[in-house]
This record gives sequence, C-alpha cells and structure tokens, in this order.
Amino acid sequence: MAEERLQNILSHAGVASRRGAADIISAGRVTVDGLVVTEPGARVDPASVRILVDGSPVAGPERPRTIMLYKPVGVLSSTSDPFGGETVSDLLRGKIRERLVPVGRLDKDSEGLLLMSNDGDLTLKLTHPRYEHEKRYIVKAAGKWSDEKLEVLRNPVRMPDGYMTRLVPVRVLSGPVANVTTLEFRLREGRKRQIRYMCSAAHLVVVSLKRVAIGGLELPRDMAPGEWRDLSPEELERLADVHD
Repeated sequence: MAEERLQNILSHAGVASRRGAADIISAGRVTVDGLVVTEPGARVDPASVRILVDGSPVAGPERPRTIMLYKPVGVLSSTSDPFGGETVSDLLRGKIRERLVPVGRLDKDSEGLLLMSNDGDLTLKLTHPRYEHEKRYIVKAAGKWSDEKLEVLRNPVRMPDGYMTRLVPVRVLSGPVANVTTLEFRLREGRKRQIRYMCSAAHLVVVSLKRVAIGGLELPRDMAPGEWRDLSPEELERLADVHD
C-alpha cells in the first residue's frame, strides 16, 4: 500500500475530520510504531506500521458515509460534551457503526439540517470558506418591524470579534404577527451565531432559527427532529461538485 499523510489515514479511519485529525496529531496524541508524531503531513504506510491514538490502535478505513440529520433544539452539534449535555452523536448511538462527525456547526438553540460524515474530503469541501456553500435559514424574529430593519439585516454587521459580515440576501416570508416576523436568510459564510448578532443589530430577538438547506440539499418537510437518513449518491455528487 502506498504511503499516505497521517492526518488522511486518521480521517479515513473515522477518527476525526482531516482538520480535527491534524489537531490530534499536533497535540502529540498519535504514535507510529511507538514514536510520537506531531506533523499531520507525515507520510506513512498504514499497512506496515502500528498507529495509536491516545494509546488505542487505529482501525482500518471505514466505508465513506454521510447522513442528513434533523438536529433538534437543545442538542449540541458535537461528538461529546464534558458537561453531560446531549449531542448529535447520542442520537445515533447504537444505530450507526461508523464514527460520523458533524459537518460545520448549528448552535444548541437552533434546529434543522445538519450533515454528519466520516468522509474527510467531503467535509473539507463543505466547511472550507473558499467553497462558499449557501445555507438557507428560516428565522422567526420578535420586535417592532420596519423596512429599515430589513436593510440593517441585509447590510454588513460587525461581529464581536471585529469581523464585518458580507451583504446577506434576507427577505420577509410572513408577518409581522403579534410582533413576530418570519424571515429567510441565505448565507455563504458561517460565523458563529451570525444570524443572532445580525438580528440583535436590528433590535430584533430570535425566537426560532431553523436551517432548511445546504448547497441545494434541502431538509425534507416530512422529517421530524431527531430523524436522519443516508444521502443518496446523487446528493453526494451534487455537494461534492459545488464550487469544485
């Protein structure tokens, strides 16, 4: 078998995404034939060496698998939580043998479409900023409504870390009803809690936030929170080809 980059070997074995595998290696948690390796790009032959992560052997490559999950409100988009909170991995425990990791983020207070995968190449394409996959959200926002607020939402907003967001297509779907307006956001960047900060800048409070599409892949209307299904070959090809 040909030599491969160590981070790719860990990713293909389902240990973590390629980016996560690089962090694990850099932290000194990986040994190759008993020697600690901290360079993610180190090339080794997985068929002729013994690779351990935190002292446990790395299994052979898993078959690539990617699913869509309807993440419920209150569930963390992570594989574990040191504080004991429920995670998306808990929803899959005992149902999926492969070790799938969340592709991107969807915060605890939000719901909707979340992809989970052990395919490092696909994960990179879906999360790296240069590919700019559009994500669509339906948001219910409370507060006195005006057309001026729509302009605030559409224009750049300064995030707490100083980053200025891009122009965002935002449209009103319905309302306001009882001071709640339903809005659609289409984002090509994914700053943490971006939509909530955008609404705050417009003096609106997010009542609910649901992601309904990623890169043309839509959350099925008949899927309930906590449910999931495998992506079809056609859906996988569509995601992989966008901005390739």
